[in-house]
Amino acid sequence: MSTDTHSEPPGILLLAPPFEARGICAYTVRLARGLRRRGQSTSIITTSYQQLDPSVRTELAIHEWRFSDMPLVGQWHARWQGAHLRPRLIHAQSPGMLCLANDLARLWKVPYVLTVHHLPSQARLPIDRQWCRRVIAANSTVAAELTNHFGIPAPLVCEIPPGVEPCCDPARQVPLAPGHLPVIGAAGPLEADKGLIWFLGAARRVLDVHREVEFIIAGAGPEETNLRRLARELKLSAQVTFAPYVPDFRTPLQAMDVYCLPAVRQGLSATLLEAMALGLPIVASTVGGIDDVIDHEVTGLLTPPQDLEALTAAFLRFLRNPGEAQQMGAAGRDLVAREFGVERMLDQTLAVYREVIPAQETISAA
Repeated sequence: MSTDTHSEPPGILLLAPPFEARGICAYTVRLARGLRRRGQSTSIITTSYQQLDPSVRTELAIHEWRFSDMPLVGQWHARWQGAHLRPRLIHAQSPGMLCLANDLARLWKVPYVLTVHHLPSQARLPIDRQWCRRVIAANSTVAAELTNHFGIPAPLVCEIPPGVEPCCDPARQVPLAPGHLPVIGAAGPLEADKGLIWFLGAARRVLDVHREVEFIIAGAGPEETNLRRLARELKLSAQVTFAPYVPDFRTPLQAMDVYCLPAVRQGLSATLLEAMALGLPIVASTVGGIDDVIDHEVTGLLTPPQDLEALTAAFLRFLRNPGEAQQMGAAGRDLVAREFGVERMLDQTLAVYREVIPAQETISAA
């Protein structure tokens, strides 16, 4: 069912994974709002919007097509309730929506582009060579792997980092301010490759020597039960807060003094950029596209993945040297404002759209 009954077809149709608290979904919302601000007609199809505020569903013309990421189900939706949604261009927001993108492109005979934020776990990306006109990589690491590992032709791949909004709250407290109980946090889907068992292990070690600190894990996912059990086993229940039911990560990020991304497998995280935009000191793993953004000891601290001692040492370094932490947080905030703004992302994305959309239907550069 859809919350919107517009009869006019959109110019751009975004295909989004289930709306939940994760960076990809925040990216889709920012992209859709930005495109509309630039005068582009857009709609969104998602497999689930139950966790999304109803007002946002209406604002962005979001349609829920359940199970449409499965083969042929999307075609059924399109034939029976989606003819009015035939766009000039389809933009799949993640590889998980590739099946639907292929189905709709073949049915409606319209081109599509695909965005890849992090390296897919599947062995191949079955893009339709007739209808897929560009694959947008979130960073250079993902772009290289798309060509070298997945065999996507290099001319088809372009790099566009996700954009985030700057923090405009002048009353926001400086991280690790005196007289304030520090909070170290992580935010994202609770999945094995996010490395959160190492986050909890480091939390235990930090508390053994620095008792005045709390921890927060924001997000939901398949590892939540295991992580809660581990927190109990490590006797962390009083010091670690789980926040699984959040519409987005901006609120829990604002409660943190240090943001940690201890992933063992990761692309360029939009949530990491949001944390940097808030001026948070960053501790992150040297995997995927993270070191494209984090310059060690300049915009944050980098640690090897699955290195408990290094992660613990990074936490303690920030806790014991708040001035240094604040300086790195400010440098990260400046970097994001300079290179990862929403308007820059929109400029680059619209340029791709203009390249691939049929010449007779060219969209404006507004």
